[in-house]
Formats: sequence, C-alpha cells, structure tokens
Amino acid sequence: MSRTRIPLRLAAAVSLAAALAACSSTPTRSGAPDEDPTRHASGYLQGDAIPDSLALSPAPPAPGSVWAQLDEAVAREAIGMRGSARFQQAHVDADLSFPAGAEQFSCALGVAVTAQDTPTLYTLLERSRIDASAATKAAKHHYQRPRPFMVNNEPTCTPEDEQDLRKSGSYPSGHTSIGWAWALILAEIDPEHATALIERGRNYGHSRLVCNVHWFSDVQQGRFMGAATVARLHDNPEFVADLAKARRELAYARTLKRSLPRDCAAETAALTSDISEAR
Repeated sequence: MSRTRIPLRLAAAVSLAAALAACSSTPTRSGAPDEDPTRHASGYLQGDAIPDSLALSPAPPAPGSVWAQLDEAVAREAIGMRGSARFQQAHVDADLSFPAGAEQFSCALGVAVTAQDTPTLYTLLERSRIDASAATKAAKHHYQRPRPFMVNNEPTCTPEDEQDLRKSGSYPSGHTSIGWAWALILAEIDPEHATALIERGRNYGHSRLVCNVHWFSDVQQGRFMGAATVARLHDNPEFVADLAKARRELAYARTLKRSLPRDCAAETAALTSDISEAR
C-alpha cells in the first residue's frame, strides 16, 4: 500500500509547486468575464534569462533623503486627484487581466487587440506581461517597501486589491514594468504610432501614482526593469518570431476597421491631467 501512496503524494507536491510558481506579485484581477479560465499563458523568459531586479535596482530612497522627499511630494499631489477623471483612469489602468489587459494600449495603437483578430499580438502581450512582472519580483521580495497608502492611510483607486497589495513590496512597480515593456514592444511593431505608444507607457506608470499604490521612485525603477525585460526578450527566438507575426497581424487588423473597445476621447482627456512633480 505504501508503494501507491508515495507517488500520489509526490504528484500532489509537484502540482502545488506548479501552482505557486504561476502566482504573480502584481495583481491581475483574473476574474475577467470574457477570459478563458482553461487558458494558462507562460512567459517567454525562464531562469537566468529573467532580469535580476535585485542586482539591477539600488535600494529605494532612504527616509529623509532628497529622493524620499520627492516621493512624498509626488504622493501628496497625486492624492489631490482622487475622484477625478484621471483617478478613474488609474482604476481602469490597474486591470492587467486578459482580455482587458490587451485593451490598455488600444487607443494609442488605434487598433483593438483581440484573440480573434490579432491572436499572436494578443498572446505576445500576455506572455511579455508575465516576463515584465517576474523581472521585478526579486527586489520586491527583498526590500518589501511599504506602499504609499500604507503610510499615508489615504484611499487607493482599487480598494478591492489592497489586501493583496499589502503583501507585495512597492519597489519596483510591476504594473509600470509591464506598461513600459508593452510600450516599447508596440512602438517597435508600429513605429508610425511610436510617440503615442511611448507616451501611453509613461502615463500608464503614472496611473500607479494617482492610484496611491506606488511611490515615484517605484515607477522610475519599474520603467527600468521593463526596458531590461524587452532587451532580454530580443534574445529569445520565440519572441522574435512572434514579433514579426504580430507586425503582419496588426497591418491586417487596420484594414478591418473594427471599433475600439473604449472611449478614446475620454481617455485622452483624462490623461492630460498629470503630476507636475513626476517629471
């Protein structure tokens, strides 16, 4: 009888380890109604190919330092945006689940990214999201920096995420790393819209400031880790092949003239409000 129990226990342990490995420190609100629950994406990068954020990230600003004072000044200005259209946009930007995540850059791109019309690009964004998030984990776990809302006791734009956010270090910003990686990737795929896409990557990170869940230095380092991720992705043959396919898909998708999934005029108007100190 013991011969049958040991393999069963081993199988259970392997299943548990796989489930834990799939967890991300960046909440993704995986309960999106249109998301296929049986579909599990994986990143392109594995092991040492994932940028080491602990080696690449200096310690976050020390309390009382000039940089910490800048973080606090940015946070104070960001709190003043609570209840505004920019605050509501920060709530929208917080959703990294798919298919919602694929829509985050649709206005800047001018095309709806969907699993039906642009399946390779859709998957590329989903997989690079995992890589850019993984690239921030080592530093997050090491520094365990408290998030702004834990210090100033002011509300966030995503109260439903606060319990999980308290368990995840603030530095570097995972959302910013993902948004900046997406901006760089999409700008390479579609150089004609590069300026709009890079600007969207910038204000996507700033949404984390408006949301009161990240400090300015978290966002700056998150952007750095996003760029490091894209650099490593270009050494991955599967990513390079998907990049070429995605470029062809996007060109075809433009001919379909599908309606965009969100109100781009409202998004543009909301994003004109920015934080003067975060420059």
